[in-house]
Amino acid sequence: QVQLVESGGGLVQPGGSLTLSCTDSGFSLYFYNVAWFRQAPGKEREGVSALSRGDSVENYADSVKGRFTISRDNAKNTVYLHMNSLNPEDTAVYYCACGSHWRGLDSGSYEYWGRGTQVTVSS
Repeated sequence: QVQLVESGGGLVQPGGSLTLSCTDSGFSLYFYNVAWFRQAPGKEREGVSALSRGDSVENYADSVKGRFTISRDNAKNTVYLHMNSLNPEDTAVYYCACGSHWRGLDSGSYEYWGRGTQVTVSS
């Protein structure tokens, strides 16, 4: 059974950087498309970034293009979200997800989800 666990969230000042990690102890993420979503208080969940199986395609939300990068380390069975130039609008709970059918940032295409990690951008 896939059980995704996110880590790396925390409090960071505007303009700062943070790297989130997502891993699974039982299944190899190598075989899945992976993605990061986020949900801010009072807002709908939105797709942030997605990476296809084989790492051939990357998708980013317009709001994070040029600032966030998704990557995968198969040896560590870990997916990362590298976040730079953070601003208060990036404050949210960030969720890792994986799935078998590629549809980019369509949340419906991801069968497995982590419980999330809080990112707060504030001075």
